[in-house]
Amino acid sequence: MTEEKLSYEKFEDYDAEKIEKLSYHYKEILRLIGENPDREGLLKTPLRVAKSVLFLNQGYNLDPEDILLSARFREEYREMVIVKDIEIYSMCEHHMIPFIGKAHVAYIPDKYITGLSKIARVVEIYARRLQVQERLTMQIKDAINNTLKPLGVAVVIEAQHLCMSMRGIQKQNSVTTTSDFIGAFERDKTRAEFLHLISTRLH
Repeated sequence: MTEEKLSYEKFEDYDAEKIEKLSYHYKEILRLIGENPDREGLLKTPLRVAKSVLFLNQGYNLDPEDILLSARFREEYREMVIVKDIEIYSMCEHHMIPFIGKAHVAYIPDKYITGLSKIARVVEIYARRLQVQERLTMQIKDAINNTLKPLGVAVVIEAQHLCMSMRGIQKQNSVTTTSDFIGAFERDKTRAEFLHLISTRLH
């Protein structure tokens, strides 16, 4: 009785032309920094980096508002909906070095709600672009406000920027917080409730 062998075939869907062009340029970058791109350990590095860069910036190919509209439902619920601790992995557009953190997003429906996973998808799509944290915060708020027309939207992002930790000022423990509020969340009481809830562990 022969032992059945399990096979694994990796499937990747990348634009071949973009991969080829990016790989060429990354091979030249290796030369410019003083490395030998033809040594064994680096032979496939330009290809790997090319695929990585396309993956980390795949948000350019997706429309967050379409994602929200694909799961928009009529509902009479008019209280706060919060999706917090959404992981963020983005690339600083100034140095193309990652910043990592969490987003807390809330809205108060007015006739329409959306699937909870779609809120996280909106964050992901905008994060997977070259970004600054301030713009990322506003883009998330605007997408939800434009598509759901809620009574209010709130977004808070907390992130650590590796461009501050690895280079430049080299402050390893600094965290940047940005926020944007519209509608009902511009009222002190509503905003305070939101900030209290995102800072409280209920589970």
